[in-house]
Amino acid sequence: MSRTLQGVLLQLVALALFVAMDALLKVLVASYPVPQLMFLRFVAHTLVVVVALRLITGSVPWRSRAPWLQTLRSATLAVANAALSVALIHVPLADATAVMFAAPVLTVALAALWLGEHVSARRWIGVVIGLLGVFVALRPPFLTGEPLHWAMLLPLVTAVANTAYQLLTRRLATVDDPRTTFVHTSLAACALTGLAQPFVWVTPALSDLPWMLLLGLIGATGHSILVLAFARAPASILAPMSYTQLVWAGLAGVLVFGDWPDGWTLLGAGVIAAGGVLVALPQRRRPRPDDAGERS
Repeated sequence: MSRTLQGVLLQLVALALFVAMDALLKVLVASYPVPQLMFLRFVAHTLVVVVALRLITGSVPWRSRAPWLQTLRSATLAVANAALSVALIHVPLADATAVMFAAPVLTVALAALWLGEHVSARRWIGVVIGLLGVFVALRPPFLTGEPLHWAMLLPLVTAVANTAYQLLTRRLATVDDPRTTFVHTSLAACALTGLAQPFVWVTPALSDLPWMLLLGLIGATGHSILVLAFARAPASILAPMSYTQLVWAGLAGVLVFGDWPDGWTLLGAGVIAAGGVLVALPQRRRPRPDDAGERS
C-alpha cells in the first residue's frame, strides 16, 4: 500500500470520528456552555494523548522545533470548534457541515500558494465549483427569498480555521515528530478555553461526565489519526476526502436528531461533491523528455 493511499484511508477514519464528535457535541450544547465543553474536551484530549504515548512509546516528546506554529495550530482548532459548537445550537448538523466544506477547497488553493504543491487547472476548476456549492448551501436570500440565518455564517469561520489547521498540520509534518504534534494539538486550546471557565462553569451531572470524556477521546483519536494522514499524503489530495463527512453528517442528523436535509442543503452538497471529484481525481503525470527515448 502506497503512503498516499495510507494517508487517504487514515483521513477517512478521522473524518468519521469527527462527525461522531460533532453529533455528540450538538447533544451536549443544549445543556452546557460552549466554552466549558471545549475546555473539558481539550483537557480530556491532552490526557488521553499523553497517557497513550507514555504507555505505547515510553516517552512524551513535547519539545517542538516550531513551538509558535504548534501554538497557532492548536489555537485555530479552538476557534474552529467554538464556531461550529455555537452554530450547532441554531442549525442542523447537515446544514452546518455542508457550509463548513469551504475548508477542503480552500485547503487545495492555499496548499498551492503556501506549501508550493502543484495543483492542475482541473483541480482549480474543482475548487471554484466547490465554492459555488458552499454558496448554495448558505441559502442566500436572492435564491431562497428568506433571510439568511446568522448562525449559518459560523461554519464559514470554522472552514477558514480548519483550512489553517490542516495546512499547519502538513507544514509541521516536515518539522516535528508526529508524536510532538499529537501532544501540542490541544495545549493552546486548553489554555484559551480555560480562561473562560470562571465565568461560564456549570457543574456537570454525573451522568454527563462519561459523554464529556468520550468527546475528548474521540477528538484525540481523530486528530492523532489526522496528523498521521498528513505525514503520508499531500494536503491537496487529502482535503477533498473531507466530502465524505457530508454523508455521515446527513445520516447522523436524521438518526440522532430527526433533521432531514432540505433541498438547498442537498443541492449545495451535490455541487460541492462534484467539485471535490474534480479535485480528487489523480493528475496526469507530465511526460519526461527521456520517455520517448525509452519507448523507441
